[in-house]
Amino acid sequence: MVVNMADTYLVRSNRESGYGRYDVLLEPVDKNGKAFIFEFKVLDPDEDEETLEDTLAAAHRQITEKKYESELISRGFAPEKIRQYGFAFRGKECLIG
Repeated sequence: MVVNMADTYLVRSNRESGYGRYDVLLEPVDKNGKAFIFEFKVLDPDEDEETLEDTLAAAHRQITEKKYESELISRGFAPEKIRQYGFAFRGKECLIG
């Protein structure tokens, strides 16, 4: 998927930003475009996750608490141009939000 976006986005994976490492970050070449942060999680009952919704919420908490958007903001992107998506997995099931 991201190979076809190479002319419009810089694709970064597992790099430090804020207080942790995001899974995937898509930075548009055009600073007026939308940037994307993706965090992938597998449902973990040991983390009190019972549903994919719980896992999705954990992904969003991680993005927020670890301030993954800080790299983009420091590079001049407006916060309203940054989209954050969590991906929750359980076997072949997936929930994105």
